[in-house]
Amino acid sequence: MSELQIKRITTKRELKDFVRFNYEMYKDCPYAVPDFLEDTLDTFNKDYNAAFEFCDADWFLALRDGKIVGRVAAIINNRANQKWGTRNVRFGWIDFVDDLEVCKALISTVEQWGKERGMDTIVGPLGFTDLDQEGMLFEGYDQMGSMYTMYNYPYYNEHLKALGFEEDAVWVDRRIKLPNINGENSANQQKFFRVAKLVEERYGFKVHRFKNKKELKESGYILKVFDIINKAYQNLYGTTDMTQRQVEQYANMYLPYLDTRLISIIDNKEGEPIAMGICMPSLTKAIQKAKSKMLPFGWWHMAKALYLKHSSTLDLLLIGTLPEYQDTGCISLIFADMIVAAQKMGFQIAECCPQLENNSKALSVWRSLDTEVTKRRHTWKKSI
Repeated sequence: MSELQIKRITTKRELKDFVRFNYEMYKDCPYAVPDFLEDTLDTFNKDYNAAFEFCDADWFLALRDGKIVGRVAAIINNRANQKWGTRNVRFGWIDFVDDLEVCKALISTVEQWGKERGMDTIVGPLGFTDLDQEGMLFEGYDQMGSMYTMYNYPYYNEHLKALGFEEDAVWVDRRIKLPNINGENSANQQKFFRVAKLVEERYGFKVHRFKNKKELKESGYILKVFDIINKAYQNLYGTTDMTQRQVEQYANMYLPYLDTRLISIIDNKEGEPIAMGICMPSLTKAIQKAKSKMLPFGWWHMAKALYLKHSSTLDLLLIGTLPEYQDTGCISLIFADMIVAAQKMGFQIAECCPQLENNSKALSVWRSLDTEVTKRRHTWKKSI
């Protein structure tokens, strides 16, 4: 067998090859949703991605006979290490052919890179922050993926276990059968409406509605939503508060894709936002058809999925409540509002982005709906 080479990426051409390797690996897999070229290039752009204010990173390719056989990103999130008292180097955006030698070479490269910078533990797959893809799939290989999560073949886990890694955090992906106007899949949905009414009467909470995205942006609420996220998620695995520049970056990134009918923001009686839920039509099929590129025709598939004929599947992106309001039942207001909006727009299924398996409060909200866990994913951890 010819010699394996690990190459640190130094050119834009190599970076595009890094991103496109994921597409080439999974182009024949019906369940995988490839990295979106333009978005991923922006994520790796040190002048664009605000996370580089507190993160260090490099990217590596594994090559044999000039052919790419693997890739990995090495990342140090200095703010996360400071917050959690760790010295972790993260591996992310990892893909490799079914060859233990390739996997070992990629991981060893990240370990050495981390050691040279004073790190003592390797953990992943993780991105720059918790809003990037995180967690390696280990259950649900025959379930459709999404643009927000990574897909991987079973041998990834086998190779990492062989290299001495141990399981760290675990997330679950959940599918919700949305109640329809005929009463099907209703489970105990009326609970949300009953509790929502009681919460409105007791605390004076209200759903804040927006006519359009312009009003949402000019009102400043989109920025306040990210403040809720910061505070609601502050104690969850590996999180760090988003900086002001990150907040503005994510707001500008996601606002064009949002439909105000699928945004639920709850105000307290003083008119300040205290909880939020954000959904959008699934773009999974559109990205697969676009072959992970916006040009030449990817933009059409995306626009069609968003504005012309959306999927029957709804992606539940974010949901959160300020800590001081988490025991008030205000989350029921969000679900009561979202159920009605989803019914009117004809959605049948909602896919929930991964939630930590030990986050019992977050998982308990699904008890009154017809749901099933479809996938599990975890991070791996090892001392170096």
